[in-house]
Amino acid sequence: MTSAPKFDRFKKYFNRHKPSIQEIVREPTAGGIVFRRVDGQVQILLIQDGKNRWTIPKGHIEEGETAVETALREIGEEAGIHQSESFGWLGKIHFRYRRIDKLVLMTTQIYLVKALGDTDDIQKEDWMNDIRWFSFHDALDEIEYEDISKIMLLAMKRIRQENL
Repeated sequence: MTSAPKFDRFKKYFNRHKPSIQEIVREPTAGGIVFRRVDGQVQILLIQDGKNRWTIPKGHIEEGETAVETALREIGEEAGIHQSESFGWLGKIHFRYRRIDKLVLMTTQIYLVKALGDTDDIQKEDWMNDIRWFSFHDALDEIEYEDISKIMLLAMKRIRQENL
């Protein structure tokens, strides 16, 4: 008889019934691979979300905004970097996740952005666990999303080729 409560606790993990998908929602977003040079070395800015995943600053494209405007605005809002320059589009990535009874299809346009001004004065938002500059190789190791890693490699290639 003592095994029944243990079995009930175990069973609850397999009997979760999620509501069926009722709607598909598209969410266009934009962000940036933000870099700076310190003593000639490239550093990449990453933010750590509430689930401890390292990623890039990004957010929803608002009405009347272009994707590059969104990327620069989000970098300002999420990192406190208000002086920056975009060096063009790097690519886009697709995420999908479930939000209760909705399937969310998110497309993120990613730009190469150089931080200007006092790049040490970064500030995280309340929802973030951390924000930090990483060497390029450490940033590649820390990034949680393979698609973003691939775009970071493209970013580094462009930084080197164009001597940014």
